[in-house]
Amino acid sequence: MSQTSQLLRQRAIEGGTPVLDGTDATFLWRGDPPPQLIGDFTGWEDGDPLDLQAVGAGLWALTLAFPRDAYLEYAFWQDDERLADPLNPHKTPDGFGHDNHYFYMPGASPTSLARRRRVPHGELSRYVIEDPFLLAGSSRPLYLYRPPAPGPCPLLVVLDGQDYRRRAKLINMVDNLIAQGRIYPLALALLHHGGPARGVEYACSEATLGVLIEHVLPLVRSELGLVDVEAQPGAYGVLGASMGGLMALYAGLRLPHLFGHVLSQSGAFTLGDYHTVVWDLVRHGPVRPLRLWMDVGRYEWLLDCNRGMHELLVERGYEVHYQEHNTGHNYPAWRDRLPEALTWLWAREGAESRGRRKSVPLHPRQRPAP
Repeated sequence: MSQTSQLLRQRAIEGGTPVLDGTDATFLWRGDPPPQLIGDFTGWEDGDPLDLQAVGAGLWALTLAFPRDAYLEYAFWQDDERLADPLNPHKTPDGFGHDNHYFYMPGASPTSLARRRRVPHGELSRYVIEDPFLLAGSSRPLYLYRPPAPGPCPLLVVLDGQDYRRRAKLINMVDNLIAQGRIYPLALALLHHGGPARGVEYACSEATLGVLIEHVLPLVRSELGLVDVEAQPGAYGVLGASMGGLMALYAGLRLPHLFGHVLSQSGAFTLGDYHTVVWDLVRHGPVRPLRLWMDVGRYEWLLDCNRGMHELLVERGYEVHYQEHNTGHNYPAWRDRLPEALTWLWAREGAESRGRRKSVPLHPRQRPAP
């Protein structure tokens, strides 16, 4: 084994993998035969798995270049199965029954606002809503968050509420942003999805809008002090990721008098080659009085449809703030975008005098080379 390989092996043992040097990330495997490498940067197992190269006896490695601010997830792949990286203890669930390894490049780090701090905390209460006609399975858990502040406040409906609560640490984040005076006190309604029925519920579903109108909003109004949307149309917001991001935009387009603030993360506006109805609603419908936040990762398959939707929204005259980041399709990436998104939509300081921006410039269209 060469001196370089020995040094690489020692660094991996001491500091874990991948071994980072500037913009280079070196993945390492000990033992024969070597697996392949899959991750956000390969399209996972459905894309093009990468081969590792021999660098010593029973030692295999692959060096890839990534942007300095990237957050990425990966796994090893062999015989149609994912293998864990024994040299990387950092894991996160992907929502599909797998645990992915992850790493931050030197210029990136997780948001500190997701941590629970010594600040005033809001109250979280659990409810169950029931409707055998509109809900798959007839009932659904719903969590309501009351901010630690008096008086009426706006509401944010959170689709995939259990994931944003547990995996994105949204409650901690809102507590911290309120305590710092960065956002107005904000109430939350965190609605669980329907498990196997999630795709049906979030694919521009009128039934889901019915659940919000008939069950969620009446319950929130009875339990929490909300601003009056009759006096302040569009004061509520809706948040979702992936299919939830699609449903969030659909809710805003269909019910702008309620949901005037839309936060869509990696919205699944196109399903394969099929364009969902939101394209027609934006292209041919009246321009709704919405404030829209969109973010998407450059290492995910929904990048192109998010770029296309952003361009269409701007063309039609919508107020939309759009961001791309060097991440994949996962909750840690969405979590780290939330503080800026919530602040843009509900900033306390300067909210009355803030200019109404139409858009931010698009990032370069080229996907970073692996």
